[in-house]
Amino acid sequence: MTYVVFLALLLLITLLGTYLVIENNRRKAREAEKRLFNNRVIEVTNNLKAKLNEFCEAKIIKPKYIVRIQVIASNFFVVQPHTDENLLYLERIVDSFINTVNSELAKTYVTGERGKLAEQLSLFVAELPYGGIEYNRTFYYEILPSLIKTLESAELSSHGDDYTHPAETNNEISEQHNSANINIT
Repeated sequence: MTYVVFLALLLLITLLGTYLVIENNRRKAREAEKRLFNNRVIEVTNNLKAKLNEFCEAKIIKPKYIVRIQVIASNFFVVQPHTDENLLYLERIVDSFINTVNSELAKTYVTGERGKLAEQLSLFVAELPYGGIEYNRTFYYEILPSLIKTLESAELSSHGDDYTHPAETNNEISEQHNSANINIT
């Protein structure tokens, strides 16, 4: 009988030890997932911050607007749950903003209308909410995508002659055409 009690006690201790090891591994796995999730959020935020600094150096965003635009990424999880789907959406919406501004900046090199892009970005910032609670699902899924669309301008024409280079003035262009006409005759 003492052997049965001893074996039962030994079995219970083994089961308790196994349970504690399994729970410890689960806890570590949850912590690792949280760390990975937080690292991805930090990566998105840092990427946006770096791009905004580049846009500031390109003189299309005023330095005081950088913080207001960074709030888009930093306030995303204020009202929304921390899920992978939401994180993927945050990554997509931030990439959409960055790609749109990059595309529009590239167009300004052709059209020379950098001031117009800076004005559009100023209007974009003016439309951003001020309170953290206002950065909710409706803002991110409905309002922000339409705000990003307002930054887009018409596509460039396929004819290179439709645009002047920003460094060229109308006088330089007319001089080039006049000299071309003289050389032809």
